[in-house]
Amino acid sequence: MDELDNTLFLTIVGDNGSSAEGGPDGSYNEMLALNGIVSDIASQLPHIDDWGGPSTFPHFSIGWAHAGNTPFQWTKQVASHFGGTRNPLVVHWPERIAAGGGVRSQFHHVIDVAPTVLEAAGLPEPKVVNGASQRRMDGVSMLYAFGDAEAKDRRTTQYFEMFANRAIYHEGWVAATRHSIPWLMVPQLPAFDQDRWELYHVAEDFSQATDLSAAHPEKLAELKELFQREAIRNHVFPLDDRRSERFNPQIAGRPDLIGDRTSLTLYAGMHGIMENAFINLKGRSYTLTAEVEIPAAGASGVIVCQAGRFGGWSLYLKDGRAHHVYNFGGLEWSTASTTEPLAPGKHTILYDFAYDGGKPGSGGLGKLSIDGKATGEARIARMMPFIYSADEGIDVGKDGETQVTPEYGVENEFTGTIHKVTFQVK
Repeated sequence: MDELDNTLFLTIVGDNGSSAEGGPDGSYNEMLALNGIVSDIASQLPHIDDWGGPSTFPHFSIGWAHAGNTPFQWTKQVASHFGGTRNPLVVHWPERIAAGGGVRSQFHHVIDVAPTVLEAAGLPEPKVVNGASQRRMDGVSMLYAFGDAEAKDRRTTQYFEMFANRAIYHEGWVAATRHSIPWLMVPQLPAFDQDRWELYHVAEDFSQATDLSAAHPEKLAELKELFQREAIRNHVFPLDDRRSERFNPQIAGRPDLIGDRTSLTLYAGMHGIMENAFINLKGRSYTLTAEVEIPAAGASGVIVCQAGRFGGWSLYLKDGRAHHVYNFGGLEWSTASTTEPLAPGKHTILYDFAYDGGKPGSGGLGKLSIDGKATGEARIARMMPFIYSADEGIDVGKDGETQVTPEYGVENEFTGTIHKVTFQVK
């Protein structure tokens, strides 16, 4: 189109600081970290020769995260410090930026990108979108700085908050308090009013190296009050310092698509149903009932499953027998199996799970039955408490992407007929 030099590109290098979710020793499976399960070296060593390959979902240790964020303090999730929030922005627009390769140091936030694009395109801020009135954008255009490296900052104030790690920037100063730590799911965090606030003059100390809270208590008090006002204006309160619990709507106390319904029926061909669009089976008793039909030649393959190699469960047939396997983070597999192959014809396969209760991640007993006859059971010692996967969903009739169990391979489509699969929570 011969418009490259007249096209505005904004490239944000990363969406946060380097991640410390891998814990002190790292993890071969990030889903363990996201469930608040800190891996130890003993559980990681069996995977050392496969690290980084397709059988691992690795995450480096805390030390690498801190090194990656140098010279800033802290990491992803810690919104109080620049190690968790500050990233480079590269702007390319030769026809409007005369000083190519220049550096701009004005303070800005990601919410300033949209106003910048609107001003560059000569468009007004939208007041109505699809009939819905819009609140005024909080962002400030950065366009003024493109032609003037010494221009005075137009963004003077910005609050930050995540997992109760919080900060306020105002006219070259930052007040910050680190409340929680990414790799620690501590049951008893400090009371919010016991958090220790730090103070940095980032106009002169860009990396937050020198805490000035003791030297300038009046400035710290001023900024803490400003944080309160900005937090109220931006609906930050009440602060919520729970961590992995917030993945699970039932525990977090937030609404989900399923609501209060207690049953859900799926059919053959349904694939990739994500966790938040599926009935929540974590931390509760339930039954899984599959109505299937076995051809004369017998059947094999996956009837229904959730997630994959790094945590999940699957109901499948192998050598004609029915199996239900629970995969705890790729570390432990618990399998209930029938003793005899299923004969040709229609059958009802029922898996009944009785949850032990107690803290999230507790185990339970799973029992299989065929046409009302109990045939096998398995105790599950521990379970994924909050989330199975951010990428892999529920599949009916096959296990796509990674496999829940090594007992079947990539070619695992069910060779019989699935009439329906019904989940009933208790």
